[in-house]
Amino acid sequence: MVTVFTVTMFFSCKDNFKEVQNIGLLSNKPITEADNINTKYTDSGRLKSHLISPKMLDFSNRKFSFVEFPQGIDFTIYDEKGNKNNVLSDFAMIYNDTDLIDLQGNVVVTTHSNDTLFTEQLFYDQKREWMFTNKPVKFRRNNEIINGTGFDSNRSFTNARVLEMSGIIYIDE
Repeated sequence: MVTVFTVTMFFSCKDNFKEVQNIGLLSNKPITEADNINTKYTDSGRLKSHLISPKMLDFSNRKFSFVEFPQGIDFTIYDEKGNKNNVLSDFAMIYNDTDLIDLQGNVVVTTHSNDTLFTEQLFYDQKREWMFTNKPVKFRRNNEIINGTGFDSNRSFTNARVLEMSGIIYIDE
């Protein structure tokens, strides 16, 4: 009888470690929440970027993992010469598997040379260091403001272009 009981107990227990690991995958909640983010990234003693955000939600517990900034970001990137380029948006998502950043709501990108892009949504491909949108844009460069729909550019704005221009305003300074 003891043998039958022991064998029954042994075979009725199952390894549910995978089920325990997947508990977070089944919920719609982030694995981590952080408030008042103020992160500086350095490489070889040089400041590369500075991120400020009121809230961060980390959904890396999902199959298609991402990090969400539901209350927006203020992100400053420093180039090799120490020049500052700034990105502001009301909302941001970083997709970990694709290295794509989705910026939404009052997106403003300002370069160290005061080139400024205004749009409602902008994507940034971190691998290719390329930004793009198919939404309406206003792009200020030098003494002109270019309005249109769609924009693409490399990270440094040296290849920046408005895709479907609807007008150019020249500014006298």
